Amino acid sequence: MKTVFINCSPKKRFCASAYFLALQRLFVGGKKATEKLRTPADHGRILEQLRGAQAVVFGLPLYVDGIPSHVLRFMEEMEVFCRENEIHLNLYCIANNGFIEGRQNEPLMQSFEHFCSRAGLSWGGGVGIGGGVMLNVTRILFIVDIVLLLVNIVLSAVHTGSFFPKDAWISFGESAALLLYFNLGVLFYLIRMGSYIRKGSCSGKKYTRILIPSFIFILFADAFFIIISFFEGGLFRGWLKKKGIEEE
Repeated sequence: MKTVFINCSPKKRFCASAYFLALQRLFVGGKKATEKLRTPADHGRILEQLRGAQAVVFGLPLYVDGIPSHVLRFMEEMEVFCRENEIHLNLYCIANNGFIEGRQNEPLMQSFEHFCSRAGLSWGGGVGIGGGVMLNVTRILFIVDIVLLLVNIVLSAVHTGSFFPKDAWISFGESAALLLYFNLGVLFYLIRMGSYIRKGSCSGKKYTRILIPSFIFILFADAFFIIISFFEGGLFRGWLKKKGIEEE
């Protein structure tokens, strides 16, 4: 059995879609191939991977309540390719959005379901994830925690000869437990969908979210996007934007 995982995020690195696809890969057996879809130059390579595959898993963000435009262009080519080559595989989807509720991904899921009908594919269902951006941030912070733990281990070994600095390990354990808690809903449904992918059957559409109270999520999300807007010139565009000669 061959499963093709397609990361459809337009971001080059550290994207939530790659994170969730990596988790899904853990729960799918057989031969696995992961592809990155960003530009039309990627289309031919990805389409060739579909030959001989039993399943394809799209991982993508929700854009304006729908599928990102560059993914739609690929799907147009994929429909023709599958029909001409008589490819009939199972299609699954992992969609994430910045809102708290995973059900915001419902319109995107419906689009994939209709696409399967047109392309002669079998709709396998998907997982819609709310708070995907925040979950991805916690993943990145956990990587930082791992680096800090290694630094503390080295410093402790140099100064005391011990490789087990108690405070550092306790702090790391707390971070790991918190990350696991936030991702419990995601892990449950990805493990569940992984079993359906292995069986080649439909898992249906399931929705989950980061496990954090909504009012806390809103506070952190507001602070996060204000900071991001500031550094990228979004909220304060014009103040931070570098002006050209013609604008001065």
